[in-house]
Amino acid sequence: MDNLTRRRFLALSGVTAAGALAVGATQVNWSDLMAAAVDNPLPSDQSVLVVITLYGGNDGLNTVVPASDPAYQKARPDLAYEQNDVLDLGDGLGLNPGLKGLKGLWDEKRLAIVRGVGYPEPDRSHFRSMAIWQTASPKSPVPTGWLGRWLDATGADPLRAVSVEPTLPPLLAGETTAAASLPLRGLALPKGALGTAYAALGKPSPGEGHWQARAAKAVQDLQDATKVLGNAVRTGHEKDEDEDEQRTQGASAGGTSQLGAQLELIAGLIEAGVPTRAYSASLGGFDTHADERGTQQRLLTELDAAVTPFVQRLRKTDRGKNAVVLVYSEFGRRVQANGSDGTDHGTAGPVFVVGDKVSGGFFGEQPSLTDLSNGDLKATTDFRDVYATVLRDVLGTEPAKILADHKTTIDGLLRV
Repeated sequence: MDNLTRRRFLALSGVTAAGALAVGATQVNWSDLMAAAVDNPLPSDQSVLVVITLYGGNDGLNTVVPASDPAYQKARPDLAYEQNDVLDLGDGLGLNPGLKGLKGLWDEKRLAIVRGVGYPEPDRSHFRSMAIWQTASPKSPVPTGWLGRWLDATGADPLRAVSVEPTLPPLLAGETTAAASLPLRGLALPKGALGTAYAALGKPSPGEGHWQARAAKAVQDLQDATKVLGNAVRTGHEKDEDEDEQRTQGASAGGTSQLGAQLELIAGLIEAGVPTRAYSASLGGFDTHADERGTQQRLLTELDAAVTPFVQRLRKTDRGKNAVVLVYSEFGRRVQANGSDGTDHGTAGPVFVVGDKVSGGFFGEQPSLTDLSNGDLKATTDFRDVYATVLRDVLGTEPAKILADHKTTIDGLLRV
């Protein structure tokens, strides 16, 4: 199977602005964002949405696992998790063992799992399905992303939405406005004794002259930038997203392996008061047609190791407490395992919503494993219900204006 890359997705998604976005037409740097934080800081009571895309089609049945269901065990004799393998959630379901941190957030009522999320007349193509999720238009292609339309409706400032991915995803492309892009860059300061000495250069001294003070201020500004960006700024050239041999075993349909760095960067920007209301990050590699169990558990462990400390860090500040994380993939996988210890493209899957504003627990009905549609799960929750809810309760926008008159929301999912 050909590896599916973000570049091909951008070209084929139908979002017409994607070509310009992919070459960095809207790229900004940290100084642009820090200046915006000074000139127009994000009010501490405004909510922020962080969208994480799992490219490739994450297997929902081995993420939120119906381990006690005999139909699940029968459909996946060599791929299924046993009940004592998973992290118990109740209702006969358990989290994948790679999601221990998210299980802790579940216990704290800060993780909501929306079950059976999909769209009408599902399409098993990566490109078409991801385009549907990113444009929120399941019936016909449209040239704008759902958060791009939100940008169009709420003002022309591209800093209201920022992607920290290598290229700006179509979901952030509007008709008149495109979000900003802040790819991870290389930057490092010295450590040890040299680092201590360098930090001392940034400290003001009584009676120092004008230019000495300016130089010290420049050193301090650089140190502040690295605190905001943290480990997200890295040295050396970035690998092309097709170069990671281990990851391409999952045939990454876009996304990167730098989710932890992306979220650390976003956390710093939120804490600094950058006036951004929506962020986009991603993790790729979920197209698990073969040897799924080890590959997916590794990826979910990476997801867990990125999201859990991100949420824990954000709850320490007023701005961070208002952040909501939305995690989705373009489709789930088939119920029946294939002959290669993997699963093929399917339909519905779970969506995670995480944060202090979240009312933890299950939302939506768990799809039946015996009442199937051509071997696939039947969606029980329309994905636009999730979008409508975060548009209304996180971004403070009337959903119907963005989602072509779709008004249905998931009541109780978020604390307003």
